[in-house]
Amino acid sequence: MSKHIAVLITDYFEDVEYTDPVKAYKEAGHEITTIEHKSGNTVTGKQGDATVTIDKSIDDVKPSDFDALLLPGGFSPDILRGDDKFVEFTKEFANSGKPIFAICHGPQLLVNADVLKGRTVTGFKSIQVDLKNAGATVKDEEVIVCGGNLVTSRTPDDLPAFNRESVKILAS
Repeated sequence: MSKHIAVLITDYFEDVEYTDPVKAYKEAGHEITTIEHKSGNTVTGKQGDATVTIDKSIDDVKPSDFDALLLPGGFSPDILRGDDKFVEFTKEFANSGKPIFAICHGPQLLVNADVLKGRTVTGFKSIQVDLKNAGATVKDEEVIVCGGNLVTSRTPDDLPAFNRESVKILAS
């Protein structure tokens, strides 16, 4: 069954941490909706390889509209977590128990949403202390699946494992 996946994204996202999972999700038959401040905006990855036209404004969506959430890394999550609307969306999504896929710096939105207590996660090396301080158990592994609904990975090198586990959860 096709799932509808929200992607919180803005400029300076890590290009392949968006393009690679989105390709895997679409190939598995799922639908993607990109969300930023304003629909129609074009955001550019930090490598300059990928541009994304935003489908929806954060003001026009709610977590109940979606089946899963993708949080690509790069500088995008750090920028977005400065806006309470994105933090609240992430918090409400996490509290719903629906799947969340966060790679590299993506878990920074989970830190600000204060939803990591008691969870086991991984992330980019420079945010691992932040993850611990947010109450998570942090492991340095290519992919961590916690509670059957939270998938985290560290870097673009982990994308094959990240995509495999995410697609597996979407199929269930």
